[in-house]
Amino acid sequence: MVRARTQLVNHARGLVKTTGARLPSCSAASFHHKAATAIPQELLPALSPILATIASLTQSIQAYDRQIQPLALDHYPETRLLRNVPGVGPVTSLAYISTLEDPHRFRKSRELGACLGLVPRTDQSGAQDPQLHITPGLARQGRQDRR
Repeated sequence: MVRARTQLVNHARGLVKTTGARLPSCSAASFHHKAATAIPQELLPALSPILATIASLTQSIQAYDRQIQPLALDHYPETRLLRNVPGVGPVTSLAYISTLEDPHRFRKSRELGACLGLVPRTDQSGAQDPQLHITPGLARQGRQDRR
């Protein structure tokens, strides 16, 4: 549902952009409210059903989040810590916790990153091989190998 809403928001933005206008910057959750007043009149008949669908998807997403929230807090209290990170909600924190299963099996945080497909950047020079910040390097590395 989130992906569908994002695609509809991007579609609406792209369609409005072809007329030379731009829609205001806002979250996907508030898009249907803020965009409705900024859409050019000639596009309103075409985009009104899309805005209604975005509104419906937003309501469904919020309803599911409300259902998942008690589950996360009651059965997985460690999700509360993860939800302090901006942008991490009940679904993301539950996915993270369920993917890790037992966090004590990792001695270092870098081992955890490797389990999730994240690898440290390297800056090899002579005898030095320092480990830098962790990035999603495996995905990028795989794309480069296929070229």
